[in-house]
Amino acid sequence: MSMRSRIGGVLATAGVSVSFAAGAFFLGVASAASGITAPLTITVFEHSEHDKVIDVGKKGDSTGDILTFHNDVYDETDTAKAGTNQGQCVRESPKAGTWECWWTTSLPDGQITVEGPFSDTGDTIFAITGGTGVYENARGSMNVTAIDGGAEYEQTFHLIP
Repeated sequence: MSMRSRIGGVLATAGVSVSFAAGAFFLGVASAASGITAPLTITVFEHSEHDKVIDVGKKGDSTGDILTFHNDVYDETDTAKAGTNQGQCVRESPKAGTWECWWTTSLPDGQITVEGPFSDTGDTIFAITGGTGVYENARGSMNVTAIDGGAEYEQTFHLIP
């Protein structure tokens, strides 16, 4: 068998595999449905009691530092515990006051995951990247507003089915 026919056979097999994988992916996307049936807004308050910055590289606030956290979240009245969140952020630019973050908020009906840039200096909007339970296949956005200089954060999830 010539090298050319071996390569041709491998490429044909790879093409079938890629086509099958692409078809399965699009079928999965087309059949994915959220556990929510109408737009839903959820507001919680995070109490930043368990935040830790790990100093990486240059001493002090520098690119690459890692912020980890695991905190309780409270209901929209900020009085009753509604769940927890945990995640991490990587310092992108100390000068601009930016981090890149991703985390999971766990509530009684499931979990919601978010990802995006966080600003030390103002409100931030994150992308909702998914969820579990009622929030399975969740999408939308989440607004974050710092309260008391970051001792607490109001987080409003705008979920769409």
